[in-house]
Amino acid sequence: MNWLLERFVSRLVRKGKLSITNAAGKLRVFGDGSGDPVHIVIHTAAAERAIAIDPMLAVPERYMDGEIDIVEGDLLSFLQLVYSNMDETGSQLFLVKLGEALRHPFRRLQQWNTAARAKRNVHRHYDLSEELYRLFLDEDMQYSCAYFETPEVSLEEAQRAKKRHIMAKLALERGQKVLDIGCGWGGLGLDIARQFDADVLGVTLSEEQHRVASSRAREQKLSNRARFEIVDYRSLKGPFDRIVSVGMFEHVGINHYRTFFDQSARLLADDGVMLLHTIGRSAPPAATNAFIRKYIFPGGYIPALSEVMPAIERSGLIVTDVEILRLHYAETLKHWQARFQKNRARAVEIYDERFARMWEFYLAGSEASFRWQEMVVFQIQLTKKRETLPVTRTYIGETEKQLADADGKGSGKFTQAAE
Repeated sequence: MNWLLERFVSRLVRKGKLSITNAAGKLRVFGDGSGDPVHIVIHTAAAERAIAIDPMLAVPERYMDGEIDIVEGDLLSFLQLVYSNMDETGSQLFLVKLGEALRHPFRRLQQWNTAARAKRNVHRHYDLSEELYRLFLDEDMQYSCAYFETPEVSLEEAQRAKKRHIMAKLALERGQKVLDIGCGWGGLGLDIARQFDADVLGVTLSEEQHRVASSRAREQKLSNRARFEIVDYRSLKGPFDRIVSVGMFEHVGINHYRTFFDQSARLLADDGVMLLHTIGRSAPPAATNAFIRKYIFPGGYIPALSEVMPAIERSGLIVTDVEILRLHYAETLKHWQARFQKNRARAVEIYDERFARMWEFYLAGSEASFRWQEMVVFQIQLTKKRETLPVTRTYIGETEKQLADADGKGSGKFTQAAE
């Protein structure tokens, strides 16, 4: 085994049991032998060298290329072993810290998301085959953190609960004009249009998402209420009574936070409400994971709350509520991975084996980040006036219950309770 890699792993893995078979076929065991064993095989000397130099990028990259296999345990158990040891020995991991330190100064350049570049970045991920996403998402194609009111609920129900939670925080009223920034495949916008007779505009930069969302609006006979357009949020004109953005802010880029919130303030009516739902980190600011930036979300960035709040404050918007969803996304990703593995053969047919390995590492790595690292989800509610919303949060739960009752009755219509 490459001597630098052996030294790195021996310093990292103090707890657990990690077995590595190297390119020469020799077995080396690390850790104290506790817990469930994990055994990986590194097939090439080149992979050993790459991992020794830049483990955070090389491990997923070489896994994608088939130069690493896990023959005992799985990706998630391997990542759990690594992250649990990093918590214990992180201060000693010079190579990991050096790699992160070298990337950190370049993070603003990597997130210079002009309108043209933002569209190219979106195309890389969201214009993949619709069929691919249907292999692992819920029936409504919600590609963001679900809301697990109880651990045993299905992914479909957890995604419906997420939409109810968001709609409740928006304090929607019938017939309002609603903007959905980064509308995905249209599920939330269609629900708002249906349940509140709202006039919904959903915007995306993805050709595939626009096609699917528009088709769904026609099929559900909601085209007169919900329309979807390919347009950058920076080009929009308001005002809108309500603005919602779910899973889009991660693609804005730190350089453009002020632009995003200034534009949101211009678009929001004086008595309006905005709800921002985004992945965030519970730790201080850091560079985007190298694998995620290179292969999954080019131009993407996960902010600390300390990076978001200054831009909100300067925009003139008022923060009226902040909620941190912690393990909900880990559970969502667990469901996505199980569904992807069930349909993995079809993913290989659509793309190839390398793509399937990339995708399963993306899903496993993301779940691990929400379970054992600093990833969380922020839900930030914003207004322009202090008196726009009730002074207590009870209205949120009450509205969620009414929306759930409407779902249960199959009416799909929200009925405001009597005052």
